[in-house]
Order: sequence, then C-alpha cells, then structure tokens
Amino acid sequence: MKKQAVQRLLSLAPYQPGRPIDEVKRELGLRSVIKLASNESPFGPSPRVLKAIEKAALDVNRYPDGGCFYLRQEVSKQLSVKAGQLVFGNGSDELIILALRSFVNPGDEILVSDPSFMVYSIGGKAVGAKVRVVPMKDFHHDLKALAAAVTENTKIIFLDNPGNPAGTYITDQALRDFLTKIPSRVVVFLDEAYYEYACLQKDYPCSLSWISQYPNVIVARTFSKIYALAGLRVGYAIASEEVADILNRVREPFNVNSLAQAAAVAALKDQAYYRKRAKDFKEQRQWLADECVKLGVRIIPGVTNFVLIDLQGAASPVAQELLKKGVIVRDMTAWGLKNFIRVTIGTDAENQRFVKTFKTVLKK
Repeated sequence: MKKQAVQRLLSLAPYQPGRPIDEVKRELGLRSVIKLASNESPFGPSPRVLKAIEKAALDVNRYPDGGCFYLRQEVSKQLSVKAGQLVFGNGSDELIILALRSFVNPGDEILVSDPSFMVYSIGGKAVGAKVRVVPMKDFHHDLKALAAAVTENTKIIFLDNPGNPAGTYITDQALRDFLTKIPSRVVVFLDEAYYEYACLQKDYPCSLSWISQYPNVIVARTFSKIYALAGLRVGYAIASEEVADILNRVREPFNVNSLAQAAAVAALKDQAYYRKRAKDFKEQRQWLADECVKLGVRIIPGVTNFVLIDLQGAASPVAQELLKKGVIVRDMTAWGLKNFIRVTIGTDAENQRFVKTFKTVLKK
C-alpha cells in the first residue's frame, strides 16, 4: 500500500456511534438507562416482522439471496419502479460507500453541507476525494451556495433530506430548482433515511418521479428508522437502471443477510402499523419540543424522529450529567455544534423521563 494512501487513512477520524445501554449500565453502575442518542425506534418492529425473522432464522446455515429477489419485487411494486433500478445495501451507509467507489477517483471533489451526516466526509476522504464543505444557512441546506460550488472536478453532491443532525428538509420546489442548475455529469445523492417521517409534510419532494428526467440522481432509503430494523442493517437505493447497474458491480456479494431481507419484506407489507408509528412520532416530537422550549432552550424545528436542542452554552457538561442519571443523548460537539445536543424521540415514558431529568440538570 502506498505511503500516501496509508497516511490518508490514518488521518481519518472514525465515526463514533452512540453508546450502548449495557455499556453505560456497567460503567456507571446504573440499573435503569434509556438511550435517546442514535435515532433508533424505541418501539421495535411489528409482530408480523418478528414472525418473519423467526421463520427465516431456520435457514441461516445458507447464504442469503445475493440478488434480494423477494425484497426487490416488493420494493419495486410498492414504489412503482423497475426492479433493475434498485440496489440493496447493508444499511444505507453502504450505499453511500458504493456511490463513492463507483464515481469518485483520488483527487476528485465531493460536496457536503455542514453539518450533515458524517459518513459522507469519512467515506469521501477514504477514497481520496477532496471534501468541500458548504455551511448550512440557518440549519438548512444552502442550495444556492452548493450549486455555485460545483467545479469541473465535482463528482457527487450529498444531500441528506431531511438532514441529520439538523432535522430540516428541502421542499419539492427548492429541490427541483436546484437540480436544473447541476450538470448531468455530477451525481446528486439524496439520502432519505428519514423519508417515512418527512413525507407527512405536503411539500416534501417526490424524488422518485425525477429520476427519469435527472438520471444523475440517486435516492437512498433505509429500514433502520421507522421500520425499526437498525440491528439488521438493510437499506436500498433507487436510480436509473444504468446507474444501478454500476453500483451493483461494485457491491459485495451477499451483502444483505437473510434475516434482514425477510424482515424488510414483512415490514413493507405492514404499512398500516408503520403509518401509525410515524404519526405517533410526530405528536411526541412536538410535545418534546414544546417542553424543551418551556425550559428556556432553543429547538431547531425538524421533521424527523429527533430534536436538535441549542443549549446556548457548552453541551458536553449537560450531556455528561444526563448520562450519569441514565439518559443517553448525543453531544453534538463532534459536528462542531458545541452548544447542541440531539435527542431521539422515545416512548412516552422515555420522553417524560428525559424532560424531567433535563430540567434537573439545567437547574444544576
């Protein structure tokens, strides 16, 4: 391996996931801990999904279907897209990496907003890309600045919509206007991990309908959020058949395990359960935001399953105090947001515990 490549990889700051509940219990000697740090669903998958996992477990001695046949057919049917337009991954994170491996060479540029999902920058640097960062404008993607930042070396623009950690979203009209300004040689990667929450908004983009007009668009979604399959790791991308073919050529064989495939199919067939969950999250998000405002902190209005809270002071001490009391939240210092914490929407009981504990910590 070339010395330059080794140095580039050693310079990367690895992604830091949220701390597991059991680890915090062991370290702090706590009996009860709630985790509101990783934007997971606190409810778990539907009973129908659990039955599908149980059945699929009987065949784990066999390799999974490398082409995700049944999952491909179900997604194709539900989204009204061609089966050949789909690419499946080990979570949507892998789809980000596949796009980078497919379209970016060392020295090329990618564009990301700041703040946004860290894997874009980490993955870009790993393949030797120059990561150009465009600051958000009041916690919204600055589409005008992103379009102006495109050069002849730009290969991919990453847009998380809604954004993480901001929680805000790009409207249909704003995204349409943006795409008209981007050269067709530049891939626009629309990360819609929080789609099922955001699509409740009337002006949220119908991005799949644009792929025929803009074949440089890749849309990625996941089963980790509303579908509550974060532990199984399965996501998918929708693109033109030509782009999907390229992504599938660099995809690892058997990258989506058999339990994940079976669970995802069952989840898609149980839409009523998940639509109700989306509405529950919306109501709880509003309640949590209102309660936080009463405590004198600022909330960044979002449409996901988390809230971004501006403490207007150092976040790390607050996050640590909450941790000591068994409430895990996300300290946003690593994103350059030293005064912010991000709090995932939990169950009603978890949300109430957070507010009660948060109030105590703020007084202290």
